[in-house]
Order: sequence, then structure tokens, then C-alpha cells
Amino acid sequence: MTEFLLAAENWVLLSFLIFVALLGRKIWTAVTGMLDKRAEEVKQKLDEAEALREEAQNTLAQYQRKQREALKEAEEILDDAKNQAQRMKEKAAQDLEAAIERRKQLAEAKIAQAEAEAIQEVKNKAVDIAMIAAEDLLRQTVTPAQQTTMIDQTIADLPNRLN
Repeated sequence: MTEFLLAAENWVLLSFLIFVALLGRKIWTAVTGMLDKRAEEVKQKLDEAEALREEAQNTLAQYQRKQREALKEAEEILDDAKNQAQRMKEKAAQDLEAAIERRKQLAEAKIAQAEAEAIQEVKNKAVDIAMIAAEDLLRQTVTPAQQTTMIDQTIADLPNRLN
């Protein structure tokens, strides 16, 4: 055993064991305390990360819902615009048809008026020609004495015609 006491390595071992025995508990408590504190911090960070993940999922779900609503609203707006465009197209076609009908009636009225004016002009020319022909015929067939008699007779008959 003396050899055991004389070896320096043994004294180092013995001192180390005494040191561990005396301070081991305090060191163990400090180390486990730090590890427990670190474990608590990690647990808090994990809980915080889990809460952030849930919040992110809720936010994602909310934005997806808003996106679906926006798409639905866009489809409704597009359908409404298509319907409105169809109504405007139909109204434009009706307006065009009405405008064409009005112009047709106006053209027909102008044609009828021009036709009536042409007929009246032809009648007036026919009357003028007939009067010229009658005048020529009367000049050729009626003598000056007969003309004087006709004028006197017309003047005498004038009061009866005016009444």
C-alpha cells in the first residue's frame, strides 16, 4: 500500500475523486440547471415556432379563402360584363334596325314627294302646251270679228261668274 501512497498518479486520482465528491454535486446541479434552462429555452422556442406555424397556416388559409373569393368575384364581374355586352349588342342591333327603317321611310317620303312634284310639273307643262295649242288654234280659226264678239260676251257674263 505504501507504493500506492507514493505514486503521484494515485494522489492525483485521489484528489480528483475528493474534488469530484465535494464539488461534483454543485457542478452537477449547475450543469443540470444550465441544461434544464437550455431545455426550457428550446421548449419555449419550439412552442413559439409552433405558434408561428399555426399563425402562418391560418394566414395562408385566410389568403387562400380571399383568393377564392376574389376569383369568384372576378368571374361574376366577367359574366356580368359579358351579359351587359350582349345586351348592348342587341340594343345596338335594334337601334340600327330602327335607324335603317327611319331612313327607309324618309327616303320613301322624299321619293313620293319628288314623284308628286314631277307629276305636278308634267301637268303644268301639259296645261301650258294645251293653252298654247288652243291659242294657236283659235288664232288660226277665229276671225277678228268673232274675237270681238267673244270678248264682249265674256265681259257681260263676268258679273254672273264672280257671284
